[in-house]
Amino acid sequence: MSQPVENDCLTPVRITRIAPSKRVFLTARWQALAMINFAVDPTLLQPLVPQGTELDFFGGVAYVSVVGFLFRQTKLLGCTVPWHVNFEEVNLRFYVKRSVGHELRRGVCFVRELVPRRSIATVARWCYNEPYVSLAMRSEVDLPAITADDATSSQHSVSYGWKSSAGWLGLQVKTQGPKQLPAAGTLEEFIAEHYWGYCRQRDGGTVEYEVEHPSWNVWQAEQLPWLGDVPHFYGHPWTEALRSPASSAFLAEGSAVKVYQPLRIA
Repeated sequence: MSQPVENDCLTPVRITRIAPSKRVFLTARWQALAMINFAVDPTLLQPLVPQGTELDFFGGVAYVSVVGFLFRQTKLLGCTVPWHVNFEEVNLRFYVKRSVGHELRRGVCFVRELVPRRSIATVARWCYNEPYVSLAMRSEVDLPAITADDATSSQHSVSYGWKSSAGWLGLQVKTQGPKQLPAAGTLEEFIAEHYWGYCRQRDGGTVEYEVEHPSWNVWQAEQLPWLGDVPHFYGHPWTEALRSPASSAFLAEGSAVKVYQPLRIA
């Protein structure tokens, strides 16, 4: 499947999705993805860029996103693990890209990922060296309403929370208007249409993995105030950026996903 996207200079390019030959590591449904996006100084991100990739910009601007969503029907290597099927995740991420021949791979890198199950965090750190942390979590999501096949204007309030040493913290958004596929060339398309993950390894190398899913319908949304001092939780150098007004916020409907086993590229 090929998808038109925008590059740094807003010149259309075409990404060719190559059918992966690697083994599927994880399958699940990702649903009710609340995405709050902030413009940041790229010098904050540059030291975190994995070897073999480069920062991905939209209109010359670098972004980080705080994303909360639901894992549902989760299977690891085709197997259901009891008590690890349905849970929340909240992550802080930024965007990179990598050219492979004539193919442009747009991907995400994670600064921190929060899940409620210690074993999930342990497996992710071991297999991918992803920066997972296990904390008690909660969410308020009217999932049947969000997944209803209804293109009319509807309003949803979604929140995701986690318990830190300072108490409960969280994010919350309220949707506006109908759900629809993000328009080509918009920030929402740029944020949502990244189908690769990149992670630095302990020895300085990099692994790459593909995340397969269809394009998601999204609602435009308003970021409601943080629940607690979320910027302080993430600490320097993210505090100032996350206290600034968000550049955009939206809620993605989500879908079934496949995450493939990682491949070392550097």
